[in-house]
This record gives sequence, structure tokens and C-alpha cells, in this order.
Amino acid sequence: MPTESDTDYDPSLGRKFIFVTGGVMSGLGKGITAASTGRLLENAGFDVTAVKIDPYLNVDAGTMNPFQHGEVYVLKDGGEVDLDLGNYERFLGIDMTSDHNVTTGKTYQHVIEKERAGDYLGKTVQIIPHITDDIKRRIREAADGSDVCIVEVGGTVGDIEGMPYLEALRQFAHEESEESVLFIHVTLVPYSKNGEQKTKPTQHSVKEVRSIGLHPDVIVGRSPNKLDPATKEKIALFCDIPTEAVFSNPDVEDIYHVPLVVEEEGLDQYVLERLGLAAEALPQGERASEWREIVTTEKSGTVEVALVGKYDLEDAYMSIHESLKHAGFELGVDVETRWVDADEMADHHVERLNGADGIIVPGGFGMRGTEGKIEAVQYARENDVPFLGLCLGFQMAVVEYARNVLGYDEAHSAEMEADTPHPVIDILPEQYEVENMGGTMRLGEHTTVIEPETLAYDLYGDTSCTERHRHRYEVNPEYFDDFDDEPMVFSGTAGNRMEILELEGHPFFLGTQFHPEYSSRPDDPSPPFVGFVEAVVDGADDSQSADDRESVRDTEVSA
Repeated sequence: MPTESDTDYDPSLGRKFIFVTGGVMSGLGKGITAASTGRLLENAGFDVTAVKIDPYLNVDAGTMNPFQHGEVYVLKDGGEVDLDLGNYERFLGIDMTSDHNVTTGKTYQHVIEKERAGDYLGKTVQIIPHITDDIKRRIREAADGSDVCIVEVGGTVGDIEGMPYLEALRQFAHEESEESVLFIHVTLVPYSKNGEQKTKPTQHSVKEVRSIGLHPDVIVGRSPNKLDPATKEKIALFCDIPTEAVFSNPDVEDIYHVPLVVEEEGLDQYVLERLGLAAEALPQGERASEWREIVTTEKSGTVEVALVGKYDLEDAYMSIHESLKHAGFELGVDVETRWVDADEMADHHVERLNGADGIIVPGGFGMRGTEGKIEAVQYARENDVPFLGLCLGFQMAVVEYARNVLGYDEAHSAEMEADTPHPVIDILPEQYEVENMGGTMRLGEHTTVIEPETLAYDLYGDTSCTERHRHRYEVNPEYFDDFDDEPMVFSGTAGNRMEILELEGHPFFLGTQFHPEYSSRPDDPSPPFVGFVEAVVDGADDSQSADDRESVRDTEVSA
């Protein structure tokens, strides 16, 4: 079929596509279900990529409040995207680009710009075909170079903003052969008070999908426990699919176990057969098993890390939480997170931090919670508690040192206090004339040069590293000389920019202007996180040994 001149859409670019939709309610775990399916297909020898469709009108996630939408995840090309793309990168072990996140803002902006430029030659611009063709074009281009592309449609079927996307998928399926497209619908299977698994929400959800013209090939039921055989049969009967196409996705202790659970259910094999890929897949005994080995590693103990943030929402710090787990996989320990509200640090910081084996101060924006973060940095520095500061946490470590060691009592970041007499953190020079907020920060991958014979060099094992950034402010060059001959040193730089700091003589005190958590993977954990957790484990062991010795002495005295 020729390219449509109006829309630049070429439907002849065929591959295998899996479309994942969700019903009943949001937050069911469509993304983890999709990522787990992709992980299993990769284990079977296929190149897999993913696309996340976000029906909101924002062009990207960069200006969203983490309270509402969770963490803003940053891609290597600087794209600010939904946190589900972080899960895809971690599960699939790939680096994605901004093109793998399709939003209503991007789509409508592109079509309207073309209309303003006169590209439609006087034609009426409409949802069909111009918006739907642009959606299909974006999916196909993102799938280029892969064997299978998994497309997750955000939101819930029936949401008004998602209708153009579902219509685009209907057209997509019409253009492709039956073996090239698979629809997975994720629904909720709740329990009644008498303990019965209820299928009515799933039935209504599938009815809604079918009314749009989409026919689920697979139904995945989210429930606290596995679906009973009778429940599967009932869903199959009323939703008009084979019983073997109904799968369980029960609650698990760790999201990294979901691929193992759905593999036991046989989801991957059914998908391979339905897409005509079973003959090309690796035999069961030859499929990659590293994932299972990593996520089921026996743990030798547990440590606790205090995460001092201002968003009382775990999703706001998802990549940090996952990076700690990755380091735990590497070191064979469980890492538990103690969530500490930076807003409440002023009166209770000692008791909130006391007992934690390590402290992380994450990134963020705005004044709220800043003083609490500074107090947390001071506590870690003065009490030899392993510390990791990320982005704003790195900047607050500079502020804390300037105040409490260099003697600049009123030092601060110009972002928080424009009139501070000592702006040790100031806005990037290229940001002076920037007016738009979206997509204008220093974003994406940048290279940092690392000084030899430093903690940073020991962690990375190299004189440079490439990590992802998201910031407008940096260490003020006017204060560089003030840190000469100080225990706090800047061990990583990018030209005239300070990227890594560390504190000599401390068990572990590291701050990074970049976000190492965005590039951490279960099978390739972030070096700063591995070093931090290793120091936490060592400190916990030393503390336990000291407690044991004290207990022995007390026993001897009593005797």
C-alpha cells in the first residue's frame, strides 16, 4: 500500500505487534504485565521494544507533579517520560528514546504545525485520518529494527481521551495479517465478601473494548491470588475467547517475579504461537535464564536506607527504589526503604534517621522540604552514616558544607532563595533567557570526567562515565576556590561544571549532579548504588559487631 501523502503514514512497514489495554481501573499493572511479556520474548531469542501511549494533552511528562503521576523518568536522549518507560528499560535491558513515548500533546502539536504550514493543501484536518494516521506512524517508526513491539495504552478503556488511540489500533489490526497483531486486555478480578472471584468487572470491560471494534486475544486477570480454573472458564465463556487464553497475574512480593509467574502460566508460549513465532523461538531448555537467577538470589541479610524526600508517594522515587534492589541483587542483601518526610525533619530528624544504615537525599524542585534535606546531609556527614545525594541532594550537600564547615551561614541555592548572599548553587548560564518550562533543562546523557584515585574512580573503574541529567542549576563557579584543600572534593567534572562530590575520611559520602538511578538495571546495577549499599552493609556489620561486643561485656559484668 502506498504512503498516504497527507499523513506520511506507510502501513507496509510490518512487524509483530502486541497491544496492551486495561479495563476496570487504572494502576492495575498493565506496564509490568507488558514488560514481563517482553522479557520472556527476549529470553526466547527475539529483539523486543516497547511504546507507551499516554493520552494526556501534555507534550511530555516533564512539567507534571510527581504527586499526580509519579516519577518523571529521563531517557538517554533527554526525553522526560512516564515512569512505565523506566520499567521497560529495566525489564528489557534496552535504551529507549522519546519516540517510544506517544502523547496526545505530541500528536496534536505535530498535526497542527503541519496544518499551519499548509501541508494539507486546503483539506479539512480531522481525527480520522490525520490524528489516527500520525499515531500509527509513530508506533511503526518506534518499532523499526525490532522483531516484536509491545504497545501499552495508558489509562482505562472508556476514557474519552483514549478513544483516538483505540480507533488507531482498530485500523492497525485491519491493515495487518491476523498473525501480526495480538491484543492483551488486563482487567481486575476482585473478591466478594464470601471469598468468590468475581468476573463481572472483566465482562463489562471486555464489552466496552468490543464496542470500540477491538477483540482481545488474551485476557490477564489481576487478582491477589491466581485465578481459579472455574473463574478462567467463566471469563472465557462470557468474553468469547479460549480458556487457554485467560491468564493469572497475582500479587507478588517483587515486581521482578512477575515474568516468572506469567511464564508458569504459559503466557509467553501462547503469545509465541498466536503470533506465529513458536517455530523461530529458542527451545525451552536453551532460553536465557539469567533473569530468574538474578531475581531469585538468596539474600544473606537486610539493611535499611532512609530516603529523605518531600513526596509522600513511593512512585515519585521509583527508580531510586529499584536501583537499591538492583544493588541488593548484586550484593546478596535485601534493602528496605524507610520513607522520611523532609518537611517534618526540623523537629524530628534525629529520631527519624537514627537507626537507618544509610541515607539518600534524592532530586526534586522547589523550596518545600529543602531545610530538612540539608539537615539530613549534616546528620550523615557528622555521624559517619553512608550518604548518597542525587541531583538536588548533591546540591544540598554543597549548601550544607558551605554553611556548616566553610562558615557561610546564609549560603543557599539561588533556586530556593534568590537573594542569598552566598549562592553556592546558581542557574546554568544557558538558562538565563529560557522562558518555557517544558523540555528546557539540561537533559539526557552527558559525559563526566573522573579524577583518578578517588571514590568515584573506584566505583566506575574508569576516568569517565556517561549518565543522565535533569537540572537547571549547578555549583556556582565563583565558589570553586573555597573548596580547595577541603575534605570535600569534586571528583567528577564536565568542563567547568561540578558533577560528583565526595568527602575524604568518611565511610561513604557521595553526591552526583546526574541521576545514576535512571541507567540501573537488575543485571547491570548502578555503580554509585552498589558502592553505597556495600558501605551500608559494611557499616551495619560493624554496628552489629559492636552491639554484640557490648552485649557480651554487659553479660560479663552482670555475672
